[in-house]
Amino acid sequence: MNKLYIAFIALLFSIHSLFAQDIPKILALKDRAVLQDQLLEERFKTLLPSLMRKQGIDMWLIIAREYNEDPIIKTMLPSTWLNARRRTILLIYDKGEKEGLECLAVARYNVGTIFKSAWKPDEEPNQWKRLSALIEERNPKKIAIDVSEQYAHSDGLSHSEHEGLVQSLSKKSQEKLISSEKLAVGWLESRTPREIALYETLDRITHQIIAEAFSEKVIVPGVTTTEDVVWYLRERVAELKLDTWFHPTVDVQRPDPDKTNWPYDRRPAEDVILPGDLLHCDFGITYLRLNTDVQELAYVLRPEEVELPEYLRKALVAGNHLQDIMTGFFKVGMTGNQILALSLRKAEQDGLVAQIYSHPVGYHGHAAGTTIGMWDMQGGVPGNGEYPLNENTAYAIELNAKVKIPEWGNKEVRVMLEEQGIFINGKVHYIDGRQKQILTIPRRDKIQHLGQ
Repeated sequence: MNKLYIAFIALLFSIHSLFAQDIPKILALKDRAVLQDQLLEERFKTLLPSLMRKQGIDMWLIIAREYNEDPIIKTMLPSTWLNARRRTILLIYDKGEKEGLECLAVARYNVGTIFKSAWKPDEEPNQWKRLSALIEERNPKKIAIDVSEQYAHSDGLSHSEHEGLVQSLSKKSQEKLISSEKLAVGWLESRTPREIALYETLDRITHQIIAEAFSEKVIVPGVTTTEDVVWYLRERVAELKLDTWFHPTVDVQRPDPDKTNWPYDRRPAEDVILPGDLLHCDFGITYLRLNTDVQELAYVLRPEEVELPEYLRKALVAGNHLQDIMTGFFKVGMTGNQILALSLRKAEQDGLVAQIYSHPVGYHGHAAGTTIGMWDMQGGVPGNGEYPLNENTAYAIELNAKVKIPEWGNKEVRVMLEEQGIFINGKVHYIDGRQKQILTIPRRDKIQHLGQ
């Protein structure tokens, strides 16, 4: 066995704590709860009124039963409510700029500090009748409910609850019912200044967990499998008292002509990781009700190598260039399909073989907002791709550039990247930087997630 490789194995057991120290401070559960409630109150005071007025909606009803929660209600419950209770009805009524929002819970209890209970079963046993009376008293112009053909995020009103609502309303009120789709998407996609600041911590935690997983702390070439790394990611998330919204993937590209690239429509097969492998992961966390979605690359050095091969450095440059092309077309009012078409055209002009499949992130990993391509829809995405781009929104800039590597027998490598970006002040800003240097195993240089 090569002496350098033996030395590498020996070092493995002396560096266990080398990478863990860079994880940012993660709040205790109690402190998270306090912060989540603060953020929610801020959103109701500073964000929701303007969203409702923009859409001309003066009443929004969110209705859910325990364990069949509307996706919207999950974002409005206080931190200590993990689910709705029995039937929970939230009524949000805009009384105008002077008086602001009135937030009522047609439920037995207050729902946190925002929604005050407006139902006493001893006085009116029928919950639907009480809701109808509250609506009639306020006489709104429009009543938005969570039904949507396009977005699952805003289609959370179940069939039986919809029937119960409609049957309880007067004909006059029934005629005021409209879809909350645009309001709901606006609520879900819009990030407040504090949430934008917090996203930097989320993204840094995600990057550091990946850096640990793609390091000699975890990977012993010839021994460790891709599934070992997947489960390290899951265990590390659990150890940090975090959650993940999807099961990670780790896959391998290598010079072997019999080794084909991972097809997107199924999970990658398990591989033993070997020197000379180009590793790729897809991984995200959930923290403070927000989500990340990141893909990065690592290379396993051969015993005779002391740095990343130049051909892989150039391949990553192609991926970064594709990122720049796509984010350069971000402009308020542009649809995802327009950004996709312009980006692919420019990429082709620049000699890149590109695929783009970017999406919003926020309360959900695949969040509400405009979709910029899907891996199997490079000609545009019906519905979601026609939604216009808004500022103060977060995205997973997800794509790949295919690069032929002469040193690998002209085999095509997919430079698959995904990083979190905030669209603010007319520009995309990578929240914790982006990968501009492929990680090496063992690590020779400091990790870089630099700038824009």
